[in-house]
Amino acid sequence: MSDTPGPLRNDDTEWDRWPVQRYLAENYRLLHPIDAAVIRHHSAFYRRFAPGAAGKCLEFGAGPNLYPLMLAGAAARHIDAVELSSASVGYLTGQLGDGPDASWLPFYALCRELDPALPVTLPAALARIRVVHGDVRAVPAGTYDLASMNFVAESVTEDADEFAAFCRLFIHAVRPGGHLVAAFMENMPSYRIGDSPLWPGYPVDADTVREVFAPHTDELRITRLGSDPTLPDYGDTGMVLLTAVRRNGAR
Repeated sequence: MSDTPGPLRNDDTEWDRWPVQRYLAENYRLLHPIDAAVIRHHSAFYRRFAPGAAGKCLEFGAGPNLYPLMLAGAAARHIDAVELSSASVGYLTGQLGDGPDASWLPFYALCRELDPALPVTLPAALARIRVVHGDVRAVPAGTYDLASMNFVAESVTEDADEFAAFCRLFIHAVRPGGHLVAAFMENMPSYRIGDSPLWPGYPVDADTVREVFAPHTDELRITRLGSDPTLPDYGDTGMVLLTAVRRNGAR
């Protein structure tokens, strides 16, 4: 029997101890150029839909990041933000109930500049969100018209098969013909936030993402962004962005 430990998997990780405030301080207290680029990409995706045209939408593994939720605020009538970590759920619930941190306002200003159909205020945009404390693996297939996933599948496991399985769950969360938008950290290794324990990461690139999504989707479009020197160096090399439609009959 080998003593070599296997890859760190999602269930090996204490997500309730996720260091939310340190993560936000390192990544989202300022609007960094690469996040502005993601917002532009995702906003173009959401502007395809008339206001309210996307009935039931999913944020797959929401974490404490508010800007993907802001972007859906015009197209979606209802948004489920599904998140496993009690720390992240507590943050999201507080942001919705007590009002968002002021640091999110520049993010929303850019969102609304790009999509004037968004509500005038950020609290109004977030009013369509329901925070769901649960495991994305329990989301019933075919439930949603649209799903968004940002920095999740590659940041919860070191295992290639589990990464692919999370991506397939994301794809199948929408009905056949449903729409998908996603962002991945490119070549993200396992990482630390401040002095926290090691969190799992699986290095992916555009080819990896295409290999997983192409068999199950149509209209697959993949874009790459280079690294942002204004962010902490976690070892990643940029981002991979995706839009797609779940293929009819995809299994």
